[in-house]
Amino acid sequence: MVAKFLAGWAFTGVALALTAPIWFTVNYLGTPDNGVIAASYIGSWFLAGAFLAVAACMSALTKNQVIAFIVATIAGFLLVMAGFDLVLASVRSWAPAIITEMVQSLSFLSHFNRLSEGVIEFPTAVFFLSMIALCLWINVQVVNLKKAQ
Repeated sequence: MVAKFLAGWAFTGVALALTAPIWFTVNYLGTPDNGVIAASYIGSWFLAGAFLAVAACMSALTKNQVIAFIVATIAGFLLVMAGFDLVLASVRSWAPAIITEMVQSLSFLSHFNRLSEGVIEFPTAVFFLSMIALCLWINVQVVNLKKAQ
């Protein structure tokens, strides 16, 4: 399972690398902030890895590929939406502040936004790598439980 994830993540990295000519063209035509662009590439790669890990985890929970796709899409959508102000305001209206902070801290969007601003922080990298590790660990545990049955 981990090898399958790593292959998918590597493929995503290659796909991102294939967009580098656009970056080079922009540099030729103007003077962009290359730090922001590089951080956005790193953030996109981390985000893709997190989505792949969540999808692999959801896939392990069902035998049907269509159901796995739908559940993974919904999980990814919820993990992104948890960072929108409208969602956070809704949660703030009924939940204590600690719950709102927890929802925001689980959002992929909140962490990706920092990277897309050109700020590469250790906690952001730890978040994405921890999310990947947790989802892959759950994936392995679910598959091992299914094998035991």
